[in-house]
Amino acid sequence: MLYPRALKAVAAAVLTCAFSAHAQQYPTKPVRVIIPFPPGGPTDIMGRFAADTLTKAYGVQFIADNRAGAGGNIGMELCAKSPPDGSTVCVMTVAQSISPAIYRKLPFDPVKDFAHVMLMAQLPSMLTVHPSLPVKNVKELVALAKSKPGQMSYASTGNGTSPHMLMEMFKYMAGVELVHVPYKGQAPAVLDQISGQVQTAFNTAIGVIPHVKSGRLRGIAISTKERFPAMPELPSVAESGVKDFDGGSWNGIVMPAGTSSEIINRIHAPVAAELRSPAGKEAMLRNGAIASGNSPAEFAAFIRAEAAKWAKVAKFAKIQLD
Repeated sequence: MLYPRALKAVAAAVLTCAFSAHAQQYPTKPVRVIIPFPPGGPTDIMGRFAADTLTKAYGVQFIADNRAGAGGNIGMELCAKSPPDGSTVCVMTVAQSISPAIYRKLPFDPVKDFAHVMLMAQLPSMLTVHPSLPVKNVKELVALAKSKPGQMSYASTGNGTSPHMLMEMFKYMAGVELVHVPYKGQAPAVLDQISGQVQTAFNTAIGVIPHVKSGRLRGIAISTKERFPAMPELPSVAESGVKDFDGGSWNGIVMPAGTSSEIINRIHAPVAAELRSPAGKEAMLRNGAIASGNSPAEFAAFIRAEAAKWAKVAKFAKIQLD
């Protein structure tokens, strides 16, 4: 006769075996890939890269599902509330590590409400100035800004966006005062910088490289600690005198919290392998990104660090959105 405790142990073992068998067969039906931004942008490109890679790896359709709105928060709320059965894969961006610090009410926690699969890639931003500005490096920009406190302006793609937060972090760490001019997207922000209406900005590097090469803007530094392979001559902000400065856009893969480690590994393995391949790295570089493919534990630690960093910046800049 089996006692209750023994019966529970047997039942647990049976369930574990059944689940392991399910995980080994996964996926057996189409999987939704939630992309929390519109088609055509960097996040969409990354999401479709992952979906295509997984479809080829398993012969089962991973279907891109664009759910844009509220800076990516609508799609991520949908992801957080999806069942943790492997039927939903999601693309998370830097915006979701910023959101807890700037929104009074957020329907998800980027650390607690997701199973973290991997950082796919980082997208460095470039610090640019108008060519008429008499600066050629970060030290000269800081010196000029300090000589004219509150008289120089910078453009961003909107309140609470990565370019806004990067420049506020720059102000905080370099000890300068600059006036924020928010725009509805990178195109109008860059256009006004080219025309000289604003003096400086952080913008996704891939978006401004053509303007820098044509001389319409002057690139003076890269936002990430590492230099950007597409423009290796540009130093990082950190190596230019603003110690420990490190930031930029990024895209990663998450799943709803509670998703099993077996299923997470089934998603992680083929995408990480593709990102580490020469073809994968080249594909990322073409889109202004530096491939990663780190481990689930490393990505979870990365998101915790990002959330803490942007919380400090938001507090310094007094950024609060409804």
